Amino acid sequence: MAVQTPAHSALGNLLSYASTVPMPPGTLVRVPLGRREVLGVVWACEERSGDEGTRELKAVAGALDALSPLAEGWRDLVAFAARYYQRSLGEVALAALPPQLRDLTSQQLARRLKRRATSASTPVDAGLSSQDSPRGAGQAQSGPGSPDLAAETDVAHAVEPSAEQAAALARFEAETGPFLLFGSTGSGKTEVYLRAVAALLARDHAAQALIMVPEINLTPQLEARVRDRFEARFGAGAVVSLHSGMTNPQRLASWLAAHAGQARIVLGTRMAVFASMPSLKLIVVDEEHDPSYKQQEGARYSARDLAVWRGQREGAKVILGSATPSLETWHHSRPADGEDPGGRYVRLAMPGRIGDGALPTVRGVDMNLQPPKTVLSGALLDAIGQRIARGEQSMVFLNRRGYAPVLACADCGWKSECPHCSAYRVFHKIDRTLRCHHCGFTERVPRACPACGNPDIAPVGRGTERLEEHLGELFAPVKRSDGSPVRIARIDADSTRKQGALAQQLAEVHSGEVDVLVGTQMIAKGHDFRRVTLVAAVNPDGALFSSDFRAPERLFSLLMQSAGRAGRDANYLATQGSTAEMWIQTHHGSHPLFQALKRHDYPAFAKQQLDERRVAGMPPFAFQALVRADARTQETAQDFLHAANAAADALPHAAQVMRYPAVPLAIQRVANVERAQMLVESASRVALQRFLADWQPLLHALRREPVGKGVIRWLVDVDPHAI
Repeated sequence: MAVQTPAHSALGNLLSYASTVPMPPGTLVRVPLGRREVLGVVWACEERSGDEGTRELKAVAGALDALSPLAEGWRDLVAFAARYYQRSLGEVALAALPPQLRDLTSQQLARRLKRRATSASTPVDAGLSSQDSPRGAGQAQSGPGSPDLAAETDVAHAVEPSAEQAAALARFEAETGPFLLFGSTGSGKTEVYLRAVAALLARDHAAQALIMVPEINLTPQLEARVRDRFEARFGAGAVVSLHSGMTNPQRLASWLAAHAGQARIVLGTRMAVFASMPSLKLIVVDEEHDPSYKQQEGARYSARDLAVWRGQREGAKVILGSATPSLETWHHSRPADGEDPGGRYVRLAMPGRIGDGALPTVRGVDMNLQPPKTVLSGALLDAIGQRIARGEQSMVFLNRRGYAPVLACADCGWKSECPHCSAYRVFHKIDRTLRCHHCGFTERVPRACPACGNPDIAPVGRGTERLEEHLGELFAPVKRSDGSPVRIARIDADSTRKQGALAQQLAEVHSGEVDVLVGTQMIAKGHDFRRVTLVAAVNPDGALFSSDFRAPERLFSLLMQSAGRAGRDANYLATQGSTAEMWIQTHHGSHPLFQALKRHDYPAFAKQQLDERRVAGMPPFAFQALVRADARTQETAQDFLHAANAAADALPHAAQVMRYPAVPLAIQRVANVERAQMLVESASRVALQRFLADWQPLLHALRREPVGKGVIRWLVDVDPHAI
């Protein structure tokens, strides 16, 4: 039985319970655990031998037998994820299920399923959401496997595919994959996804497709497009969503529809990779490079990598799509070259934009030549002004929210440090607060310096809130063509905190009400702003010299994705007589990253980065894991890791694994908890996995020894995204 046991309890992956009747593997049951009754998943059902008969086992409290058992493929996925990412089987299995399902009794679940069956057998009321009233896939189609389904589904929705799209689709149909769809921003990757889904559903009346996106805020616009394409043919329940922004009842309804096969398409974020889909035949991972696919709490899995594994296990085709693929995916899709047999992925290239639209011209601004403390160069301000005059939109990107990163006193040197974290509290001018973005600790801005009483404390640095204010001041004298004032808007985690705020702000941008949009990475990817013709990156240099070897990769991706927001509608550009531009303000314009960006040359950038990583023995040419310890003192955390390191010397594969000394994290203290980590690395993935598996019992044992008494928690992060 897989149940979620307390962290570091070392109870083992599976627990045994007694049942008076046989239960097929995958059955959901309620079982006692300590003083609680919890949800569990039957992993195996065996008759007890005579020797075992004397051993007392707690009895299963009840089975949720109204629900069909979870399929073997799903259980294999969970088992692989638990094994590879060094977590307990029960933790992964239960985290993969909807939260509300864990609290339902057998009778409650049966009643819910009965209500769903009743609603599915009656016409769908237009006022109900798709989560409330899913319909079976077969109800809305003319017949199983209808040959004209793909064409009919696309009627009035899509024009003929471009030559590049058609070639990519032809190879997708002819080959097995996995596939990397390497298409420039605006090349029509989404249309390829949707046509691949349509063709699948035309061939197989029971088939299901999973479409994954990296972030919740990208889901609504893609969801609308998917629903528009498929619901007319399959009914309102054919498309369901799965992401953490949904309520628990909504998530349960979507999960049940997918599990029953009623939902033909599941659209979701990383959690959707664990959706129970018995007839899964296609997985799409859009923007596969995005770090959001790596879970950073609990079981630290990569949804992208699990999607590839699940596709291979269940015989489903997998498409990974990106204009800036992760270097691992790019390496895996390399063509054969001499003695190199090439990667195991098939690369499908779509370098052109739809409608012969040109990629934006990238212009660099050398900030070394600008007056001190210049925020926006005169040339950039003039270019934005020209866009405003023509009724076009500009987008200014700064990946730092708040008004200023820190508030400081010039007299005594006081800074707005967080008392609970090794970080500064950010100054938010709108509500006059100092807010820690790590632990959430918030206070009102003091009237004077808390240390010396100086009333003249000032913001240092610049965030999106301050940039928005600065742009408002600069363009206050300027009028739009209709005589109204220029509209500056900001989209970041602060401005979109309220329910529905993001949707409203995006609608205002799409309608043309906004002239200049300021924002963080939330606006840099995925959005299809048809009137944006200029994008500017204000201060991107920080990532160039980060200690994290992945920082340049992330920066290039972010800037190239940002550039892709400009000039997406070639007809609009032609009508305006305008061109698309990307402006980059930098002190390091000669850096290879910016030179490759000017040419929109991702392959050149990837080659340079991969060459460096090959020499340094870094991923994808090596495999890594982090062991982290959290404690009340840094000394306690590091002592635990030192002891773990010493204990690992005797392990069978220790000689094949490089272990680095324990060090504090970059932000070493969060919410009064000190954090330390140790990096382990190997040229062999198999050796690293075996080493970590052998190490786990030693780590559990250390936790119970004096050296582990002060440790709050420890964890293993396999294939970490940040070091």
